[in-house]
Amino acid sequence: MRRTLLFTIALALVSPAVFAKGRTITFDSLAGNGSGYLAEPAGAGKHPGIIVIQEWWGLNDWVKDQADHFANDGYVALAPDLYRGKVATTPEVAHELMRGLPQDRAIADLKAAFDYLASREDVDASRIGVIGWCMGGGFSLDLTLAEPRIAATVINYGHLATDPASIAKIHAPLLGNFGGKDQGITPADVHAFEDALKKDSRQFDIKIYDDAGHAFMNPNNKGGYVEADAKDAQGRIDRFLRESLKRS
Repeated sequence: MRRTLLFTIALALVSPAVFAKGRTITFDSLAGNGSGYLAEPAGAGKHPGIIVIQEWWGLNDWVKDQADHFANDGYVALAPDLYRGKVATTPEVAHELMRGLPQDRAIADLKAAFDYLASREDVDASRIGVIGWCMGGGFSLDLTLAEPRIAATVINYGHLATDPASIAKIHAPLLGNFGGKDQGITPADVHAFEDALKKDSRQFDIKIYDDAGHAFMNPNNKGGYVEADAKDAQGRIDRFLRESLKRS
């Protein structure tokens, strides 16, 4: 009996019905084919979709884990490979890859990723959101400005905008998580963004974690990961996406 129980538990832990298994897909984009990591949920029917945007490191295992997390929660999740095969393991290389990323190609890849999800029979094109961290947090906002069909936006410590022309393009509800000790995206930057959103009556929920710095949600950020804040931010994200994208 005990062996049977242990086997059942072990089988459940690896069952594809419980845990998503991603794969690489390609799509037409600027300067050749774009590609990405696609994680699909279990079950038939139409699902919401989500575009998962990498940090400055590239499409590494942590980003794929995030896509798997969302697939396990019922989303068709696609993480575009903005560096097209390159992944950094040091800050120096990450900085060079980020600096060398053509903005027009990155936006084209993100819009192509949206179109890919919207074209799938198992995706409800009216319920596609976007989330990003660090560099990807900024691109999450950029895609929201470039693609009016985005239905929900999550920005985790990414660059922001305050000019009225940009704010006017934000039609989706927006969630933001930021670090109070972040020296790149400072609390002053976040407050200015909030003020601009309020002035234009945008729908948003922004939280600053006073004791956290940049990239506090990634456990690979040794010395910067804040477990309690990361768990709180993840809970906020999951609730926000369910409310925004899983509406009936």
